[in-house]
Amino acid sequence: MSIKIPFIKHKDKIKEQEQPNELKNVPAHVAIIMDGNGRWAKKRGLPRIAGHNEGVHAVNRVVKAAAEAKVEILTLYAFSTENWKRPKSEIDYIMKLPKEFLHIYLPELMKNNVRIQMIGEFDELPAHTKDAVNYGIEQTKNNTGMLLNFALNYGGRHEITQAIKKMLEDINCSKLSIDQISEDHFSNYLYTKGLQDPDLLIRTSGEQRISNFLLWQLAYTELWFTDVLWPDFNEEVFRKALQDYQNRKRRFGGL
Repeated sequence: MSIKIPFIKHKDKIKEQEQPNELKNVPAHVAIIMDGNGRWAKKRGLPRIAGHNEGVHAVNRVVKAAAEAKVEILTLYAFSTENWKRPKSEIDYIMKLPKEFLHIYLPELMKNNVRIQMIGEFDELPAHTKDAVNYGIEQTKNNTGMLLNFALNYGGRHEITQAIKKMLEDINCSKLSIDQISEDHFSNYLYTKGLQDPDLLIRTSGEQRISNFLLWQLAYTELWFTDVLWPDFNEEVFRKALQDYQNRKRRFGGL
């Protein structure tokens, strides 16, 4: 039996005259835990997949807002290694969303000069999901604007464990000595090799935890939580997070 997903008309666009002053201290790397799709659907008497479907449009809104704000890297927590515990029907639907997202929004990503990347255990994804991700990466590889980094089949503890295994392999092969190991060197074994650590982490839906996301990389990241459910997340909420970030003083353990 097919389930029809109703079209939801949003009224969340900000009028131009309501836009605040230009942001001056924009975080280079923003990470977002996109939470609340299921609760959004439940509040409306809809199946959970309706929330995931609507969440795709929220992704486009935040990508556009981040690119306009001159954010350099936007990392979105799309699917965790723990999410495989969910019902198969829900997982199957989620795994179709990368193709759906690109089908609708790839032209806009190209227009905004956005480049796509993915972190996580790629090989364990369904073939059609891998094909969609590879297509998005290939089509946007020459873009020079913001990096849109999807964390898909990602788990922070698993990432660290895999990094340790790779380091041990290199030590056993005499490619690395124990004396060479440092924090910077260890970072090169993570999925995020070459990427700056997040300056700001946003989590939606009112939950205040990081849920096994970027455990190493978030050591000095500023955290910002909102009660807004992910499908309702829009440019205005994103801008509030950036404005709050501007008022914070990052000392990294110093004075």
